[in-house]
Amino acid sequence: MLLSMTGYGKAVAKYQDKTIHVEVKALNSKAFDCQVRIAPIYREKEIELRRMAQEQLVRGKVDFAIWIEREASGEAQTVNIPLLTNYYKQLRAAEDAIGNGEHLSMTEAMPILMRMPDVVSRTEQEVLSDEEWDVCRIAVEEALKALNDFRRQEGAALRLKFEEKLSNIARLMTEIEPYEQGRVEKIRQRLTDNLAQLPEVEYDRNRLEQELIYYIEKLDISEEKQRLTNHLKYFRETMDEAQSQGKKLGFIAQEMGREINTTGSKSNQAEMQNIVVQMKDELEQIKEQVLNAL
Repeated sequence: MLLSMTGYGKAVAKYQDKTIHVEVKALNSKAFDCQVRIAPIYREKEIELRRMAQEQLVRGKVDFAIWIEREASGEAQTVNIPLLTNYYKQLRAAEDAIGNGEHLSMTEAMPILMRMPDVVSRTEQEVLSDEEWDVCRIAVEEALKALNDFRRQEGAALRLKFEEKLSNIARLMTEIEPYEQGRVEKIRQRLTDNLAQLPEVEYDRNRLEQELIYYIEKLDISEEKQRLTNHLKYFRETMDEAQSQGKKLGFIAQEMGREINTTGSKSNQAEMQNIVVQMKDELEQIKEQVLNAL
C-alpha cells in the first residue's frame, strides 16, 4: 500500500484538572528526523515517545508536541513576596539612576514584576503517575493513528497521479513506433541518393548493405522499449506491495530515466525526439512525487 510521508494527527485527553493535547506533523525526509516539544512533566518519557513515533511513522521529518491546559481551580501557585519586593526595589533604583524624576505606578509596575523569574511558582513538584502516563500514551497512539490515516489518504492520491503518468509514458512509447518503422527505409534512401550524386565513385553494394545493417542496429531501440515496459510494470507492482516502498520507487524511476535517455540519444528524427521530451516531462513529475512517498 502506497503511503505519503506528509500527514497530520491530533488527539485530546482529559486527566483530572488537565486537558492533554497531542499534535504530530510529518513531512518528507530521507530518514526519521523527530523534533519533540513536550510539557516538562513528560520529559522522562521522551525516549519512549520517540520510539513510539519511529515505529509508527518509519520515516519523515516529524514535529511532535504535547502540551497541557489546566482548569483555573486546579492551579496551585504561590507568589514569592520577598523576591517580588526585591525586584520592586531594583526597579525603583533603575528609575532613579535614569534620572528623569518619574516612577511607574504600582498598577503599571505589577504586570512587569509578575513576569520576573521565579516570582510565581508551584507549591509542590509535579510527579508523573502511571495513571496519567497511561492517559497520555493512549492520546499519543490516537494522534499517530490519525496521522497514518492521513498518510493513507494522501498515498491514494499519489497512486492516482503515478498511474496517470505511467500510462502517459506507455502511450508515448507506442507513438514512437510509426517513426521507428519508417526511418529504416529513410536511412537507406538517403544513403543511396547521396551515393547517386557521386557517379564517379564505385562502391560494393554488399558492403553497403552490411554497413547499413550495422548502422540501423546501433539506432535500434527495441531493447530500450522492452526494458522501459518492464520498469513500468515493476513500478505498479511495487505500489501494490504490503509496505510502502518510496525509496524503491525512486530507484525504479531512475532506471526508467536511463532507458528514456538512451532512446533519445538513438532518435535521429525530430518527431521521435519530441516524443522523448514529453516522456521525460512525465517522468520528472513522477520523480517529484516519489519524494513524498514513504
